[in-house]
Amino acid sequence: MKLSNRNDLPLQPDWIGPDSSVHKSKRISLKNIIVALLLSIIFFLIFCFVALHGFIAWVLSNPTVAPLYSNPKLAKNLDYYNISFPAADGSRMMQGWYIPADSSRKTIVFSHGYGANREESWIPMYDLAHYAHRLNFNVLMFDYGFAAGGSKEVATGGKKEAQQLLGAIQYAKQHGGDELIVWGFSMGAGTALQAALYSKDIDAMILDSTFLLEPDTMYHNIRQHIDLPRHPSLEIIGLLLPVLNGTSLRQIPYQAVKTEDYPFPILFVHGTKDDKAPYPIAEQLAENQTNPISDVWIVKDSHHELIFREHPKEYLRLVSSFLGRVEATKGSSSP
Repeated sequence: MKLSNRNDLPLQPDWIGPDSSVHKSKRISLKNIIVALLLSIIFFLIFCFVALHGFIAWVLSNPTVAPLYSNPKLAKNLDYYNISFPAADGSRMMQGWYIPADSSRKTIVFSHGYGANREESWIPMYDLAHYAHRLNFNVLMFDYGFAAGGSKEVATGGKKEAQQLLGAIQYAKQHGGDELIVWGFSMGAGTALQAALYSKDIDAMILDSTFLLEPDTMYHNIRQHIDLPRHPSLEIIGLLLPVLNGTSLRQIPYQAVKTEDYPFPILFVHGTKDDKAPYPIAEQLAENQTNPISDVWIVKDSHHELIFREHPKEYLRLVSSFLGRVEATKGSSSP
């Protein structure tokens, strides 16, 4: 048998190494791993960024509210009734207190702020309720749905709360409120302005540290805690809010509120060191009002919802004067 000569075998090209295909395969695999790793990191960072905004939207919708710790009788020796009434749209029953004044046809409805209930201890609300009662006003204090004990309702920036305040106003009118004043604080003041777009039963409002949920104020408050870019943060939170609490910013009539000339007098009270609702908001709202009794008090160096604590005498003097002018006008216009 004739053996083949090695020289007779087909020659391999010099440029192909015996394991070049293996090296090439390894290079491709390493490149794929690096690309996949980079994409994973990018998607993880995007997920974290969106999740952070989801957490912010959830916190905005679910404020921590302390339980009621007292009542008008214990706090100020004021006789009162536990009351319940439906929100104007019938969506839920509201709980509150009604403090009657002797033979009075005047009522003040308190509209508490975000993260608080009807007591709103840092104002403190009991002191103002006692003061209003001394002026011979009936007083209605109630909890918004998100602040009610045992409630799982979320805060909606005024969408649901305006209907709940309208329910309180209807209750007050049915129980002797011929002259009805809404006294609101922070988001409770912004809610009052929203409710007043749909009610003809309000004779005047006192609005302390008005907070109106809109993109500017929402971003301003977010920046107090974390430095996020305005865009796309507002857009992401705007997309997540309807998912988490069923409310879109477009459903809050902040544009209408910011341009409305209300038919009744409003007293705006605001501090220049308000870190939650910048005072130019109150100035702009006040400029829109043409009622001759409407007024604005911008308090130098005062803080959000702390103006009564910081300037009690001036605060009550201004409120008393305003209520006196409202009553005089109401009396002169009566038949």
